[in-house]
Amino acid sequence: VESMLHWAEEYHLDGFRVDLMGIHDIETMNAVSKALHAYDPHIFIYGEGWKAGDSPLPDDQLALKANTSQLNSIAVFSDEMRDAIKGHVFTPDAAGFISGQKGLKESVKFGVVAATAHDQVLLDSVNYSDIAWSPRPAQTIIYASCHDNHTLWDRLTISRPEASEADKIRMHKLALTMVLTSQGVPFLHAGSDFLRTKYGVENSFASPDSINQIDWSRKAEYIDVYHYVQELIKLRKAHPAFRMRTAADIQANLRFLPTEDPLLVAYTLDGAATGDDWSRILVIFNGADQAQTFELPENDWQSIVEDGQVSAIGLRKYSGGKTEVAPNSALILRKLN
Repeated sequence: VESMLHWAEEYHLDGFRVDLMGIHDIETMNAVSKALHAYDPHIFIYGEGWKAGDSPLPDDQLALKANTSQLNSIAVFSDEMRDAIKGHVFTPDAAGFISGQKGLKESVKFGVVAATAHDQVLLDSVNYSDIAWSPRPAQTIIYASCHDNHTLWDRLTISRPEASEADKIRMHKLALTMVLTSQGVPFLHAGSDFLRTKYGVENSFASPDSINQIDWSRKAEYIDVYHYVQELIKLRKAHPAFRMRTAADIQANLRFLPTEDPLLVAYTLDGAATGDDWSRILVIFNGADQAQTFELPENDWQSIVEDGQVSAIGLRKYSGGKTEVAPNSALILRKLN
């Protein structure tokens, strides 16, 4: 407690990530939160809600993901959404939703609602959890990659070696779209907005700078991806429907639409009820390698995100009925009337 407070007071750190937070007890983590927030209520604390091995303390006393509701103003990583997006973290050649792996729809939906309770999520089909462990979206970190394990780009290269660069870029954009439009706290690995690579090295703690450094030349090479992510961040900041504050708000105002295909997830956001300028928003994720048909509700719609492009002022207009969602991409529309 004293060490973390010292870092805040002397070095003005405004955020702390706790590695293997699950080996710490709940009482200590809450003491950390109390001390830090007494000094600065805006400090953000988050951590890994798992442990590396056995602990002398029983699980119900540890700061594990399942005990998030007992943690005060501390957020936890959702490994359910991470692995639903890209595939099992310790199986490098495993595909995820973005790269065509079926059977992950409920895990994606669990991530979309930030691991909060939702009557349309089938918990018995979620990859790692059978409980809605998050009491509120601010305590859920939604992400696809971090410093551990392969970068998202390297993971796609390993799990889909036959895919073209253009196809992998589509998958990569879809992953970051899912992160930046889900409820909860979005987390981006530095450099993922221009396809960061560690050249296939998974655990790079002992690797030289040539592996771990951010290669800024990739920003120029993949400037389209950079701008795409930049615009998604602006979109999220501008529209509170993508960042509801309570589990009750999510339950009431985010509703999934029926889709038969296991690689198609669709839901609506009630913008009017969340103070958004857009009265209704429709979000569709297509993880398949081919276009899929979706029946739009009977309204006039304007696409904001479509086939790897994003524009806050709109891309195309639709009038309901059947439409195609491009392969490995998101289609996000706002209601016009």
